[in-house]
Amino acid sequence: MSSTDIDAKSVARLAPTHDFSAKLRQPALLGRVVDYVDWQRRVRAAKAKGQAVPEMPEWSPLSINLDLTTACNYRCDHCIDWDILNSPIKYDFAKLKASLTDMVDRGLRSVILIGGGEPTLHPGFEETVHHLKDLGTQVSIVSNGSRNYRIFDIIDRLDSHDWVRLSLDSGTNETFERMHKPTKAISLDEICEWVPRIRKRNPEPLVGFSFIIVWDGAEREEGVDVVPNIDEIVSAAKRARDYGFNYISLKPFLSRRPDGSEVMDAAAVANLDHTVARIRAAVDEAKKLETDTFSVTESINLRVLEQGNWKDFTKQPSMCHMQPLRQVLTPLGLYNCPAHRGVDRALIGPKAAWADADARGDTARSTAAMLEGFDASKECSEVTCLYHGVNWWLEDVIRERAELSEADAIDERFDYFL
Repeated sequence: MSSTDIDAKSVARLAPTHDFSAKLRQPALLGRVVDYVDWQRRVRAAKAKGQAVPEMPEWSPLSINLDLTTACNYRCDHCIDWDILNSPIKYDFAKLKASLTDMVDRGLRSVILIGGGEPTLHPGFEETVHHLKDLGTQVSIVSNGSRNYRIFDIIDRLDSHDWVRLSLDSGTNETFERMHKPTKAISLDEICEWVPRIRKRNPEPLVGFSFIIVWDGAEREEGVDVVPNIDEIVSAAKRARDYGFNYISLKPFLSRRPDGSEVMDAAAVANLDHTVARIRAAVDEAKKLETDTFSVTESINLRVLEQGNWKDFTKQPSMCHMQPLRQVLTPLGLYNCPAHRGVDRALIGPKAAWADADARGDTARSTAAMLEGFDASKECSEVTCLYHGVNWWLEDVIRERAELSEADAIDERFDYFL
């Protein structure tokens, strides 16, 4: 398998935000990728000769998912991180800020505030955003919308390369309540009413409405049903457009395997062809609501579900090359992928993995060990991976089946989120 075997139709339809191979060819990121490829080639050459392998430099990732907290004030029936929520484990906030500063000094370009908790619940939410923007990083925020006043307070620090996305998954107050089960009463209307205020204060960052599509019979785990919402795709898109969101993002429901892998279990969808046809019809109807300022976007997972070729995207190379380029920092530790957040075998290091010089060396060695020891072709064999294409592309480049140099840079998109 190589990058040339990836379904061409799927690749051609990738939204720019999911075309990670192109993102890594931006001038601001390409130098690190070229250095990584050179290091991997030297490692493999040394192994072939039985020589000592060169250590991985103390590179920070280019992009991280940052979970500020595991605390959450919702009890969403479709949450795949439900088992790690509301842990008593917290950051030493001063060390976290020091870690972020050090990572930026070593190449970090973007931070997504997201995760196994609600970022706006952290008392240092605003301070974190200010700190990251003072360091010059791109910042995005994924929130449940319950504390939009805190997003309103920092929105003027964001610019046109940053974004905010609210995870709402419904078109009516009733379905929102059934799906999200907020611990303190709040309606979908109340959440959406903040969006015009946020955008009036600063219209530059994009504001998105996230909608996870749930079908009849979906289960978070065996015996735990999830509220279906296919019939609300169109009403959610209309709501998003009318409240001034820039887009609605549609993606299929994911569940966690007992081993911790985050997967799209198409085999568990009752009457798959009929369900996919219902989704397609609803998405097509939603797209009729698009305007010059509002779009309806589909995730890679949704597109390959519709095309029936999702199995192609579970055939991973043995080495996941995204691991040193994009990591997940949480109060529980540093992990190799959002799809394995909180999973022991995906743990690179502790939450203070980037806090000082000693920690940096350990983190570099642990990342190199994870590259060798985490066999993505097995560990991710059921994961419809967003990074599938970029991993095969980098594998081809390392094996010199494809070329890569500084001359291969594309025009700068100023989008460094991975």
